[in-house]
Amino acid sequence: MVNQTKIAYHPAPICISDLFKAVFDGKNLKPLRESMISRLQSNPDDPAVLMNLCAIDQLLGSPVSGLQFQQQALAHSRLYQSYWPASSQALRVVAFMAPGNIGTNTPIGFLLNCRDVVLYSLYVVPGKPLPDPFPEHDIAIVTMCEEDANRPALRETERLIANWPCPVLNRPDRIPPLARNIMYSHLREIPGLFMSPTIRVSRSTFEDITKGTALIDRLGPEFTFPLIARPVDSHAGKNLVKLDGPQGVASYLAGTEVAEFFLSPFVEYRSSDGMYRKFRIVWVDGRPYPCHMAIAEDWKVWYYSAGMETIMAKRNEEEIFMTTFDDGFGRRHAGALSAIVKTFGLEYMGIDCAEMPDGRLLVFEGEVAMVAHNMDSPALYPYKGPQMQKLFSSFEEMLRRKAVPRAICV
Repeated sequence: MVNQTKIAYHPAPICISDLFKAVFDGKNLKPLRESMISRLQSNPDDPAVLMNLCAIDQLLGSPVSGLQFQQQALAHSRLYQSYWPASSQALRVVAFMAPGNIGTNTPIGFLLNCRDVVLYSLYVVPGKPLPDPFPEHDIAIVTMCEEDANRPALRETERLIANWPCPVLNRPDRIPPLARNIMYSHLREIPGLFMSPTIRVSRSTFEDITKGTALIDRLGPEFTFPLIARPVDSHAGKNLVKLDGPQGVASYLAGTEVAEFFLSPFVEYRSSDGMYRKFRIVWVDGRPYPCHMAIAEDWKVWYYSAGMETIMAKRNEEEIFMTTFDDGFGRRHAGALSAIVKTFGLEYMGIDCAEMPDGRLLVFEGEVAMVAHNMDSPALYPYKGPQMQKLFSSFEEMLRRKAVPRAICV
């Protein structure tokens, strides 16, 4: 094992996957928060406690205070070691992370929690040198998601790893192309795949749309109403709307102060039974794995608002999707899925997608930070656990296969 007395890291905060699971199971995080606040009384600069409070406050709906705790923590330490037990032969992994909210980085804790792995989480801050000395490790992975706020950290990571003595997965220069508009430009010609044309516009350009349809004509012949609008760097459907005409733009903009937006034409993708189906696929080292399938009446589909837990027929269909993926969905779209992962060259990434009525794969977005988890009740979703464990095992196996043992990175 690494001589921990010589390493400039702190014991990790509680794994974010454990906190997510606690909230998912309906547990109240307020008593835990109170205990963390009490611990700060004796050591107000404890980085691990501050990082705990960062995650807890965000999960309790207080993102501003959560990020303030993170800022305090990073002023004292930018490097943390996983808290779960590991053997002397454990794989040692460095995760390059960006400061930010709980959706900013790949939730790698879901993938590695309680496996025989020592995870070092390094928060990259431009202008700040690496902690010295740096822990011995076998492999590294960049976990920062694609968004404007992460560009400086991605560039800094690229500088840091220029001569890194062990393999680095998800190279930082391969993440920005996952931006919706750039992703569209890369995927538009792939046979069997469709992604709605997507452009990035300023607020003033968006406001001009209220003056008529001429501007839409200048943006491109595909850009006719209804349009889908969302703020740049938004996730989980925040401020996502379908605008049926210019008259809806002004009221939409009145409700947000965002400076830039992604616009794309609405695509009607409902199935023949009138329902909308959205799938999450994650690749590990080029192989696709199913994460979930959501079925809903509304075009804005999110798994936990789709009523999957209340309707057995939906779960039965999801079970078929997941357990027959290699011979079903995966085989139907094998060419498109292979082209996507080869296009971006990332060892770990995911997409949310659907199937068009004509059979093509419809891609909504791609990201390295999509949540892949095993939090669902095994009683209600008995088919999910085995499928997710395949994904988690594949991820660990990839890290071990690509690792260089006993690398000393400085």
